[in-house]
Amino acid sequence: MESSRQLFVDMKDDTRRLRPSYVFMMRCLLYSRLETGNETGTDVPDEDVNVYLAHLLQSFSDPDYVEGARPYLHRYDHEVFKRLERSTDARLKYVIYKTNADFLLVSIGVFDNPGQWLAHRLPQVQPSKPRAGEPSEEASMGRGKTYYHFAWSYSQQVNRGHPGITEVLEKLSVGFDRYIRVLSHMRGEYLDLMKALSTGEIYHLERNINKEQERQQLKESQDAFLDSWLAWRRSGSPESLEELRRHAAAIRAVDPEFHFTEDDMTPEIPKLAPDPIRPPRTPARQRKP
Repeated sequence: MESSRQLFVDMKDDTRRLRPSYVFMMRCLLYSRLETGNETGTDVPDEDVNVYLAHLLQSFSDPDYVEGARPYLHRYDHEVFKRLERSTDARLKYVIYKTNADFLLVSIGVFDNPGQWLAHRLPQVQPSKPRAGEPSEEASMGRGKTYYHFAWSYSQQVNRGHPGITEVLEKLSVGFDRYIRVLSHMRGEYLDLMKALSTGEIYHLERNINKEQERQQLKESQDAFLDSWLAWRRSGSPESLEELRRHAAAIRAVDPEFHFTEDDMTPEIPKLAPDPIRPPRTPARQRKP
């Protein structure tokens, strides 16, 4: 049975019956395409994109989906590239690029927030004056196109048995601007979601996301620290020692209670306890002849 968040009452239906929220998302999406002059199939056959977008919008009503996406989300390009620079896992790269592209698409189109994080909609922040270092809408649009392009590239390796998703990602990369316009119209005419979120809810949402990022960063730093510790114990080289200190500083930046000093570099060798004193053995009596 579907949960209540996945159902809606169709007021245009005389029976007032419950329907899946996917039907509502698809209906709003198709109306928005017509009203913005971006009818389905005008440039390329993109009925499959409609299906993808309707499911994507529906998934944002599921807390489990948002929670599962958090470990793959990054605010800036350099964070994404730094995480993937040493990875050879094509599936991980596909998931990270696709997840970040999806969230950028919804953040810009539905939430009118190029920064990808809802806290930037706080009233004290002027929309015309983004914070220093914050990506502009144009930059975020470029990121969305690029991420979908990379996702399409890796999808060709990991989704060979399901080429349909690969074609959708390519269309989203090429037509990113067009689909943003459709979602923006849908936001104003049919959704109007931002008014439903209070300032306090937005603050706690970003705070939870930041905590998850810090937890992930701490785990990665701890793993790197242990690896460098073992490398230093094996080689004892100045390079491995400097690497160990660098990872210790990275952990301390996230966890101030972490302490690691020069005294910790040479662990004490445990002393063995002496054997208990045994009583002298009594010589055996000699037998009398």
